[in-house]
Amino acid sequence: MPKQIPCLWFDGQAEEAATLYTSLFPNSSVGDVTRYGPDMPPPMKEGDVMTVSFTLDGQEYTALNGGPQFPFTEAVSFQIMCADQEEADHYWYGLLEGGGEESQCGWLKDRFGVSWQVNPVQLTALLGDPDPGRAQRATQAMLRMRRIDIAEIQRAADDTGA
Repeated sequence: MPKQIPCLWFDGQAEEAATLYTSLFPNSSVGDVTRYGPDMPPPMKEGDVMTVSFTLDGQEYTALNGGPQFPFTEAVSFQIMCADQEEADHYWYGLLEGGGEESQCGWLKDRFGVSWQVNPVQLTALLGDPDPGRAQRATQAMLRMRRIDIAEIQRAADDTGA
């Protein structure tokens, strides 16, 4: 199968975004940076960063400074499946730093407008519990949250009201 490399369209912040992301994810690095040449249409100008290649824990990406025409939306998000609450909090707070926005159910937008879902892997198990009552209680607890608190979801799943 051909290699797939997601390309993220930024409005001038490609290098800043690549730097943030590679600082948060292990085994990550910024690669090649290309720059616009002469006679560029506005808002680009010669010397501005055009693309940045970067790798997040083995997955390659390209960040493109293409201008304001295509802003990010929640229609595309990146899921981070975290081993535990500590790891989830690392990504949650790191991606919010500098002006990100919390949303619901473990979703957030970083300061560049990129949407992320930050979830401990235990969440999937709780939401898909074979006991429909436990799964429903876990789901209801999650729906009231912004940042996922796996201990609280676990307590809700275990609470039979007895």
